[in-house]
Amino acid sequence: MKILIVEDEPKTGDYLKQGLSEAGFTADLVRNGLDGMHEGLSGAYELLVLDVNLPALDGWQVLKALRAAGRDFPVLFLTARDQVEDRVKGLELGADDYLVKPFAFSELLARVRTLLRRGRAKETGRERLALADLELDALKRRATRAGRRIDLTAKEFALLELFLRRQGEVLSRSFIASQVWDMNFDSDTNVIEVAIRRLRAKVDDGFAPKLIHTLRGMGYVMDIR
Repeated sequence: MKILIVEDEPKTGDYLKQGLSEAGFTADLVRNGLDGMHEGLSGAYELLVLDVNLPALDGWQVLKALRAAGRDFPVLFLTARDQVEDRVKGLELGADDYLVKPFAFSELLARVRTLLRRGRAKETGRERLALADLELDALKRRATRAGRRIDLTAKEFALLELFLRRQGEVLSRSFIASQVWDMNFDSDTNVIEVAIRRLRAKVDDGFAPKLIHTLRGMGYVMDIR
């Protein structure tokens, strides 16, 4: 799972990145609010660990921008601001949890795992997914486009479900590999390209608009263009 850390204090940021990486997560670190907002809007993250007092944009502004753009991944505020009104403000803006510095890493890790479980349960709770005339029933394992049944292998179905749950997001090859094949990314394999080419033939060929798009050097996105 991929976590974004927005923390301007060098030692704390490095400590969080190392600790979460050692706990098995993929952790990206940025050190100001503007970069945090851009990464949160463009990256495929499962969770955001966010400081409040940041250069460029503060944590409140970053969270407002992300929620306004429809990014609903869990957000954990990690800050030295310990006043009740600060906690209330963070939660009212859409944060999912609030942890005050100094903190024990074991407690932060427990909260991160709890938030990720909640986020995954919320995501998988959506049984019917759709974009344009493409529909997927996750419970019945059935996909159709314009009312016509699409026959998919298990991996193709998992790939299509990932695209629909993350529609509008740019998904990197490494993220797709970890989510669908449960493997670390290997730059020498073309399994991702082959699978997407086959899925595109079933989902897009003979239909309009096209829904699966390649962004050179970045990855793939499913949306209407």
